[in-house]
Amino acid sequence: MEASEKKEEKIETKEEKKRFVIKFNPWKALAIFFGILFVASLATNGFSGFKSGPTGLAIGTSTLSAEQAANKAIDWLNSYFKAAGQNIDIKLLNTSEVSGMYAFTVEFSSSQGNATFTYYVTKDGELFLPQAIPTSELIQAQPGTQEAGATCESLPKESTPKLEAFVVSYCPYGIQMQRVLAEIIKNIPELANYIKVRYLGAVVNGKVTAMHGDQEATENLRQICIREEQPNKFWDYISCFIKKGDSAGCLDSTGIDKTKLETCMSDSNKGIKYAQEDFSLQDNYRVTGSPTLILNGQRVSEFNFGGRSAQAVKTLLCCGFTDMPSVCEQNLTTTQAATSFSEAYSSSSSGSGGQC
Repeated sequence: MEASEKKEEKIETKEEKKRFVIKFNPWKALAIFFGILFVASLATNGFSGFKSGPTGLAIGTSTLSAEQAANKAIDWLNSYFKAAGQNIDIKLLNTSEVSGMYAFTVEFSSSQGNATFTYYVTKDGELFLPQAIPTSELIQAQPGTQEAGATCESLPKESTPKLEAFVVSYCPYGIQMQRVLAEIIKNIPELANYIKVRYLGAVVNGKVTAMHGDQEATENLRQICIREEQPNKFWDYISCFIKKGDSAGCLDSTGIDKTKLETCMSDSNKGIKYAQEDFSLQDNYRVTGSPTLILNGQRVSEFNFGGRSAQAVKTLLCCGFTDMPSVCEQNLTTTQAATSFSEAYSSSSSGSGGQC
């Protein structure tokens, strides 16, 4: 498979931090917010420290000073990082009042470096908001966004099309999509050059993060490094990993150069740089779920062509050619692929439309 172009990128610069605060992806912000609340609910037995009304929303009982409310949110953040086993110091830098809430800026310090972010908290200190979305900035349809009911004729065409599949490595539905793509490439190897798996996440304090925690973040980075530096082994590794999730065993069985892989994963000018390219494209395309397919720069849906089967996704990819090659005439299985780890291509767990 052809190695992708690698663009020089500066990671975690002051300008990028500034841009992160001012210009953000609202859907990603909400996903992060509710993800944090889910973890917190597990750690606090369903937010036992909050008072709830009929709707289940937290109800404050008094107004705190900006510093008191901010420190209450910081206490929660400290408990979150402690529960996650992360050693991070948090320092309150300043506070202000914004639209009936308090805004507060904190500095995170760890062995990986420092970063500054602005968050929000209600005046009673009961609700912490990782991001505030201005309602005056209405969401506009993005250029290249596919409309429902797309057909082969309506998809964007290229002489050398590219199908990008955004996934995370421990999402059952991301694994399902990787299984579909592996099945396509096993049967029609010529199409491997037109398919690229990319990963969702972020780089925080010089470290890759992922929606399902450190184990997933490490595996995402591992797969990215194999994809970029040992591309001839990438699909062999993926085909093995999606069976049991046995990373160590798959590295051995596929003959991955472990020294080269470890160097890539530990070198910020390699692994982190490759990952940041994926994350930048994720933001450009406004991708928030695993899996999400992008064909020739446009979001597409496999469900317009039959769902998560090898035949459906092969057809979708082939519709991206200006001149469809003869290999596209080969029919593949129309059975929906199994979700999560599975030895078989399909199973009773085969689903139709899930996303992480």
